[in-house]
Amino acid sequence: MALYDRNYTTADAGYVQEGASVAFMKQTYQLMAASMIAAAAGAYVTMPFAEQVMQFKWIIFGAELLILFFGLRMTRGHQGANLAMLFAFTFLTGVSLVPLLASLIGMGQGAMIGNAFLMTSVLFGALSMFAINSKSDFSSWGKPLFITLIVVIVASLINYFLLQSPMMHIIITAGILLLFSIFTIYDTQNIANGAYDSPVDAAVSLYIDFLNMFTAMLQLLGIFGGDD
Repeated sequence: MALYDRNYTTADAGYVQEGASVAFMKQTYQLMAASMIAAAAGAYVTMPFAEQVMQFKWIIFGAELLILFFGLRMTRGHQGANLAMLFAFTFLTGVSLVPLLASLIGMGQGAMIGNAFLMTSVLFGALSMFAINSKSDFSSWGKPLFITLIVVIVASLINYFLLQSPMMHIIITAGILLLFSIFTIYDTQNIANGAYDSPVDAAVSLYIDFLNMFTAMLQLLGIFGGDD
């Protein structure tokens, strides 16, 4: 008989729901891994043009925001176009990292890139496992996390354009690492609980968490590992 004609018992329905959740999580992490490859490709291709990337960094950042807030939303439900937007976004984020990566390589600290990626991967994996296996409910954390994110963004802009304080930069960077570590727990549990309709949207959320953690980790290692 067809699947939709089957008369499920409660146990059967539970197994089906659990299987669907596992399949959704698997697809989400596959897309996230593919997104990282796209970001790495963006960084690799544009690395020789680090100075030009620095000159156009705000235009690149603006393109990222357009895709994130409009492109992905407009193509939702259109699988091919939605995936294209996902990889365009992650490719551009890789391009945005080029000035930082080039700076570290130029200072002879290229090994820190691999160290930061490894440390971020271990931390991200541990937080994800905790979120999936925890019996605590983190669904109420959304509003406080969003408010904290706005505060961090405002503080970052004030320090970048006005204060230009190295100590404030360290504090903000450490705060970003902590904030997106908590976001990883929140987003992972939401994905596991079926809060996302599309694995693309779920992958974007996790990718943004990982990207910000990696960037913060890279900056902190660069700051504290720069004095020989």
